[in-house]
Amino acid sequence: MVTPESIEHNIGQGMSTTHLNVDGDGRHFEAVVVSGEFAGMSRVQRHQRVYQTLGERMREEVHALSIKTFTPQEWESRHK
Repeated sequence: MVTPESIEHNIGQGMSTTHLNVDGDGRHFEAVVVSGEFAGMSRVQRHQRVYQTLGERMREEVHALSIKTFTPQEWESRHK
């Protein structure tokens, strides 16, 4: 069974993040990813970058993943 922690681990190993949280029920997951790597990227490019960290798991294990991506500056402005 896929766990939120295992998805979080894959994302965290595959890219630099300043905040990372994954919740889910084993089939459907929601990730919040904050990374400086997202600067200058479109939303689609950001999501593709996160999908890269999961590789084959996206095709074989993870049935649904909702992703919210932010740069550190965007994240900070949301939490003032």
